[in-house]
Amino acid sequence: MKLKFDRKQIAVLIDPDKVNEKQLRAIVEKSNEAKVDFFLVGGSLLLKNNLDTTISIIKKYSKKNVIIFPGNPTQISNKADGILLLSLISGRNADLLIGNHVQAAPILKQSKLQIISTGYILIESGTPTTVSYISNTTPIPANKPEIAACTALAGEQLGLQCIYLEAGSGAQNAVKKETISAVRKMVKVPIIVGGGICTKSQIETAYQAGADVVVIGTAIENDSTFLEEIKEVKK
Repeated sequence: MKLKFDRKQIAVLIDPDKVNEKQLRAIVEKSNEAKVDFFLVGGSLLLKNNLDTTISIIKKYSKKNVIIFPGNPTQISNKADGILLLSLISGRNADLLIGNHVQAAPILKQSKLQIISTGYILIESGTPTTVSYISNTTPIPANKPEIAACTALAGEQLGLQCIYLEAGSGAQNAVKKETISAVRKMVKVPIIVGGGICTKSQIETAYQAGADVVVIGTAIENDSTFLEEIKEVKK
């Protein structure tokens, strides 16, 4: 079953390094109860080499799509349903614009994964994040929504299928509604928003500003009961 961006959705991001099987099962089962739409799996660093295992556990307890959120070209698994093929268009790191994609292309061609070409845009969040450090790129300033909007437009014009506005794992501040709104006015493709979202009101604000998908990660790692609030949003 292919992932479709045909309505407002919530995705749960799972970092394989941060959960054991017992924790993962609990998160997946609560996500099912909250009626989340799909799972993202991946991270900037995978120290345990357990991507396949993590996906298999999610598949064991849920029928929702599992989409890879790759931190590098090695994070590919046929056990998943699809992959966000991320181009870090907010930075000027050639490897993350095209270099890694060249390495991954032959493997992806042989896979059965749904490939979703995604313009990945880092937004400054008030604190340095792992993704900005690992990617060796500077996020777009949070108070410059016009830069984010023009960057997203360029990605759409290049043929990217969706835009991902990322504040980063453990971000101090979520992507501002002004930035989401500016991007929404500029592009027609779906907008994914993640990083620093830890309340029901933040989810609703992102939706109202124009987000199609809201991604929840660290908030659930810290407190899985947050999924109860997500259930209310889904209602």
